[in-house]
Amino acid sequence: TVQNARMITYNDGTPIPQVTCNELRNQSTGAWCYYNDDSTKQRLYNWYAVVGVYNTESLSNTSIRKKFAPEGWHVPSNSEWNELEVYLISNGFNYDYTLTGDKIGKSIASTSEWEYVDGTGKVGNDQNTNNRSGFNVYPEGYIGGNGISQDEGMKALFWTSERSSPDYAYLRNLTYQSKDLPDGNNFIKLGMSVRFVKD
Repeated sequence: TVQNARMITYNDGTPIPQVTCNELRNQSTGAWCYYNDDSTKQRLYNWYAVVGVYNTESLSNTSIRKKFAPEGWHVPSNSEWNELEVYLISNGFNYDYTLTGDKIGKSIASTSEWEYVDGTGKVGNDQNTNNRSGFNVYPEGYIGGNGISQDEGMKALFWTSERSSPDYAYLRNLTYQSKDLPDGNNFIKLGMSVRFVKD
């Protein structure tokens, strides 16, 4: 998808609870909040929502979890994000049009809203040349482990569907200083953006 997830229910209509940003860090089931608790901002989800943990029982029983994505779509795995990166690199979407090395940040970033930064090939530099791929990543920021909204204008973080350890999951992290699209992992109770890929 070229937009972030905005749903307030799972695929079957079961509500995904809205909480405050400060409350998000204390949830052990799926939940979301607006950045800075401002309804004009983006919805950000904890990882429990991404994998359909809707009650205490579904935390340990994966067979009864809900589907987060709309019909015909799913939350991409870490390897599917890797596939996207390889595709973009091999098809000339690096900022310098080379076909090796990960320099795709500008090609997936939106053409506005990023903090300015000096440096050829960085997302925050010469933003009118961003978004050649049409992926259109805005710097929505995220909700940190302290419950505070952070880094709007500077970062966009996307959950994958995969845990990296019991309390952490894989993610992608685009920043205004990026040339690439780094992977990483973070605490599953943080609030981040989500994209979908077709089944």
